Amino acid sequence: MSTVGLTVTHAKYNLIETARIPIALISSLAFPALALLFFVVPQSIVASNALYATQAVVSLSVFAVMSNSLFGFGLTVAENREKPWDPYLRTLPAPGVARVLGQVFSTGALGIAAILPVIVLGALFTAASASLLHVLAGLLALIIGSLPFMFIGLCIGYSMPSKAAIAVVQVVMFALAFIGGLFLPPLLFAPWLDAISRFTPSRQARELVIWAVQGGTLEPWVWIGVLAWTLLTFALALLLFRRDEGVRFR
Repeated sequence: MSTVGLTVTHAKYNLIETARIPIALISSLAFPALALLFFVVPQSIVASNALYATQAVVSLSVFAVMSNSLFGFGLTVAENREKPWDPYLRTLPAPGVARVLGQVFSTGALGIAAILPVIVLGALFTAASASLLHVLAGLLALIIGSLPFMFIGLCIGYSMPSKAAIAVVQVVMFALAFIGGLFLPPLLFAPWLDAISRFTPSRQARELVIWAVQGGTLEPWVWIGVLAWTLLTFALALLLFRRDEGVRFR
């Protein structure tokens, strides 16, 4: 099989394995949508304002992709490292890139599925609005902004056992969500908190997607931050992967 065929096969079976645990799918799909229903829709000041409502939908979409990336990579990698099946897969005559891309595509598919309920509920129950072109641009920005979260998940998965990874992923996810302005708009932050928030990948992803959907000026700290976090976390994930491989196969 070609690398493309192996990638599709890995992605397919990753999705099948995830689907065998329905609660994992339900929590990934339901939590961001429930957050919109409970925290945005009842607030008429936000829900009836097109600007605020659209930004709220964007923020929860970023949260949906972030949580799927952290859990999908962090927990999956940590659990696989503890199973004999994972070392066996590494001995097969197939490129490692096929497994990595398979995981990226399967986790990305779940992330896209998680934002669909948020978009639908936002369109039905709030004043959020955007043209089809801006929605597509927002999806592209969301994919770019999700890269650091995927690599952070890989770093967690390759650096600790699954029991520790569960706790660390939850702490990292909610910390980035709150300080990144995904639950509370940065407009309400204190100046010192807003300054710190701008250095987080969640805030940078949020601002990047908002710019893609609503237009305006893209501040340099947004795209520079996304690029820096992507490169740094990718380099760290690669280092931890090589260290893990050396520890288990020497």
